Amino acid sequence: MTGHRHAAWPPAPIRTERLVLRASEARDRAVFVDLFASPEVGVYVGGSRPRDELERTAPEVPGQRPGFFVAELDRAMIGMITLDPRDAGRPGHVRPGGGETELGYMFLPRAWGRGYAAEACTAALDWLAGVRPREPVVLCTQSANDRAMRLAARLGFTEVERFEEFGAEQWFGVRELPASTGV
Repeated sequence: MTGHRHAAWPPAPIRTERLVLRASEARDRAVFVDLFASPEVGVYVGGSRPRDELERTAPEVPGQRPGFFVAELDRAMIGMITLDPRDAGRPGHVRPGGGETELGYMFLPRAWGRGYAAEACTAALDWLAGVRPREPVVLCTQSANDRAMRLAARLGFTEVERFEEFGAEQWFGVRELPASTGV
């Protein structure tokens, strides 16, 4: 993983009470298309993409890269979690030179409102804390996205700043590090 050089990738699947976080597989491709073509999912991430374009251009194994987890329920993909280095050229940083790990996630609308995103994000953040205990984790979402704002608070993110990006006000927060890390 670019920002997590010391972590072997992919890690063993991470199991929670209801979910499995794992590396992407070819069987997930159709769900990736559904996810990125969904108008509901696209509302706060720049819009959905045309299904025919996605079916033509999606790789055989989408998301096959370090920092990318598929969230699986009953052996079927319901969403994805990403832990990526935040682009230094974008607004929003908590380190002078940037390079923080940014949490991202997307779930199918049928999975919304059941706590799956919170469960999956918590598991991914716990994994990251075990691999990189002092790593600040940031999250950026449109301030109009009430669901994402509630999830950010539930995951322990606190607001650092707001700024305009992609034609909308963005909320940018950092996750409080556990006291045991000594930071």
